[in-house]
Amino acid sequence: MNNLRIGVIGIPGKWSTEVLADKIESKTGYRLVIDMADIALDLENKRLLANGINLCELDGLIVKKASQDYNPSMLDRVELLRVAEASGVRVFSSAESILRLVDRLSCTVTLRNADIPMPSTFVTENIDQAVKAIKQYGSAVLKPLFSTKARGMTILKSNQSDAELIHALEAFKINNPMMYLQQKLDLSGRDLGMVFIGGRYLCTYARVSQSDTWNTTIHDGGRYENYHPSEELIELGSKAQAPFNLDFTTVDIALTDTGPIVFEVSAFGGFKGALEGSNIDAAEAYCHYVLTQLDKK
Repeated sequence: MNNLRIGVIGIPGKWSTEVLADKIESKTGYRLVIDMADIALDLENKRLLANGINLCELDGLIVKKASQDYNPSMLDRVELLRVAEASGVRVFSSAESILRLVDRLSCTVTLRNADIPMPSTFVTENIDQAVKAIKQYGSAVLKPLFSTKARGMTILKSNQSDAELIHALEAFKINNPMMYLQQKLDLSGRDLGMVFIGGRYLCTYARVSQSDTWNTTIHDGGRYENYHPSEELIELGSKAQAPFNLDFTTVDIALTDTGPIVFEVSAFGGFKGALEGSNIDAAEAYCHYVLTQLDKK
């Protein structure tokens, strides 16, 4: 039995958080689930406190989820973890790696700078420029910079009047000053989640729409299926996740008539898709990876 003390940062009661904490406990005898809302930083004494425990004294922290919803305050929460890292605590994935992925724009810029194929994307604060992009794309998905599972996303079409488009964009800009538009592509109701642990490929599952909704998220009724990717597709996923140096991630990929494209790389990839789609226990594999890395210290 390993005597390492490893905390799991996530959402108490949520399946992915609890199953990971269970795995860690079964191998170390120590169980600690931490909600980031309960963390307090004492910079004077360099302590990161949660429920009376100084997280800077742990051997490791696994970040399963920093917040229930993606929002700018997540950046502040993740920043706190840098204090634990400076105290010698190994954080999976590192705070710096996570910070580069919370904001959709940061992820997109990194991917395109690495020449990863993506949907045509237009980003602006100018409504007139946004309208022109929508007319050019034919159909576009307007996405918040901080969101997950397609929440807050809107379809805008070139056959809408300028007045309709301007009204929709103005309403969106109330809470999202920067407008992020991606050309809507025909994905035939399916996209892929490609899982990597420590940069090594684990498995791929498909998300398949069960309705006429434009996205395939499980949140909107999609279901998981197994998928066997080609070596070329695995190479694309590997190349996409490499710049972020994540310990656990899922790369979202879609197959189009013109070839595969990458939508995003996730800092908080889930375990359920791998389990239900590919019959792979990603939580167990991740736990093994974490313990192996800490044993090297």
